Amino acid sequence: MRISANRTQLKHDVNRLRLPNGRSLELGKAPEHLACIMGIVNITQDSFFEGSRRPDSIAAIETALDMVKQGASIIDFGAESTRPGSTEIDSEEELSRILPVLNGFRALSDAVVSVDTRHPEVAEAALAAGADIINDIEALQRPGMIETVSKAKAAVILMHMQGTPQSMQKNPYYKDCLQEVRSFLEDRSHRAIEAGISPDRIILDPGIGFGKLKEHNISLLKGIEHIASLGYPVLIGLSRKKLIGDLTGRDVASRLAGSLGAALAAWLNGAQILRVHDVAETVDALRAFHEVIQ
Repeated sequence: MRISANRTQLKHDVNRLRLPNGRSLELGKAPEHLACIMGIVNITQDSFFEGSRRPDSIAAIETALDMVKQGASIIDFGAESTRPGSTEIDSEEELSRILPVLNGFRALSDAVVSVDTRHPEVAEAALAAGADIINDIEALQRPGMIETVSKAKAAVILMHMQGTPQSMQKNPYYKDCLQEVRSFLEDRSHRAIEAGISPDRIILDPGIGFGKLKEHNISLLKGIEHIASLGYPVLIGLSRKKLIGDLTGRDVASRLAGSLGAALAAWLNGAQILRVHDVAETVDALRAFHEVIQ
């Protein structure tokens, strides 16, 4: 029997995300919750935005702690770059980068931690070390990944990507990008539920910039509510990406203002989580924007 996935039939609160060990996270839209801000910490030299690179463990931990003080309710640690053209690293290398940071951060903070990985071995070790969320660009498609997340009762971010990071920006094509992305995320959420992951642990990410051109990304940002109608919170990550450069003509170091403008539009269109490099600036922009429009 096909599992239905819409706001009326899924019996859970889309404004509350269940986490391991009985914890939960409020995802209400009002900025005073601040749960809509996910701070990016890249434990790699290969991230597309040089300003976000924190290959040193101590610097990565300090950055994450600062982001929590600035208003981030989720810290997203990633040790493998998945920028366009990047090359996959093995799970041993990824673990050697991420575990010292995760262990060090956990000793100092109980903030919600997401780990950006597509490797089941990394996910398992990260969850054992105290991670709450697995942020998977491959939407739990690798063998063993869906079982790992289900067994740990972790939350998960299911992302859409056409192709692989190495090839995804080479002539991506869709007949109807919004509908195709929505259908993929619907299928992956069904499979997650069938594997024992409860609906209130699922977040959807349309994957801005992952196998998409400017027009594809814009259609997704305009259609966030169409994706949200599946009955899950929607995460949008567009901070400093090529889309912002396409819209503003700015290089990556000069894309803060464009990122803030697009983030506010995404939030207004229904995104409940914003994945960003610049936490303090995004928090301020949301607070001011909310006060003016309410």
